[in-house]
Amino acid sequence: MDGALVQQKKTELIKELFRKAIHMLTVFIPFLLRIAYYPVILLLTLVLIVYVLSEILRLHKKEFPIISHITSAAARQRDGHGFVLGPVMLAFGVILTALFFDPLPAQIGITALALGDGLASLVGKLCGKISIPFTKGKTLMGSLSCFIAIFLSTLCITRSLAPSLIIAFSGTLIELIPIKDIDNILIPLSLALLAQFIT
Repeated sequence: MDGALVQQKKTELIKELFRKAIHMLTVFIPFLLRIAYYPVILLLTLVLIVYVLSEILRLHKKEFPIISHITSAAARQRDGHGFVLGPVMLAFGVILTALFFDPLPAQIGITALALGDGLASLVGKLCGKISIPFTKGKTLMGSLSCFIAIFLSTLCITRSLAPSLIIAFSGTLIELIPIKDIDNILIPLSLALLAQFIT
């Protein structure tokens, strides 16, 4: 492997670590919602609006202080020079889940997104050797880490084994669907809806 390819792989890994660190920080949002529900929803909405404006400016070769640099540092190769949609989907997923569901199901959905989806991608990139067919690069290790993360986090929240297993299995199946950033909305909403009925 030549030096340029090694450097490219290293850069991609650093970007993935940075991106997923931001992604997994959403695990704290359910706790913040308990303390100040409406201010947190408002803050998330404002952050979303500012991010969209910063992306529009970036696409017109104008930088928005701090945010444009963070976006560039976290952008995937597949994002190219277009609008980086991941953070928008992440924010929408969290906000909609918090608005539409009771606190417990919302916490389960948001935590599953933060930890399950976040770790699936990270572990898959770092340790994934066996690819799962028809998933566009998803790996066995990534899916296993997703299942474990969702199961343990849901078990900690509900203290109930069977619902935790069902939610973890469902979340892992959803994460396997190759729908790019749309899973940031689908995972928390679907799992919160499921949790609303079985917990």
